[in-house]
Amino acid sequence: METICIEVEPEIARAYQEANLIDRKKMQLVLNSSLKQFVRRLSLEDIIQEMQAQAKANGLTQEILTEILNEDDD
Repeated sequence: METICIEVEPEIARAYQEANLIDRKKMQLVLNSSLKQFVRRLSLEDIIQEMQAQAKANGLTQEILTEILNEDDD
C-alpha cells in the first residue's frame, strides 16, 4: 500500500481522526475499494456490488455499516 493525501469534508476528516484503529482500517478498505473500482471504470452498480461483497468478506455487515453511518448523526 502507498499513502496519498486527498481532500474530504471536515466531518469526514473528524470522524476518521476520532475513529479507533479497527474502524479506520474498515474505512480504508471501503475507500480503497471504491477508488479501485473508479479507476477500472466500472458502472456504479458494479462498484456498489463489488464494495458490498468485499465489505462482507472483511466483516463489515450492513448492520455495522448502518451503525457507523448513524454515528455521524450523533
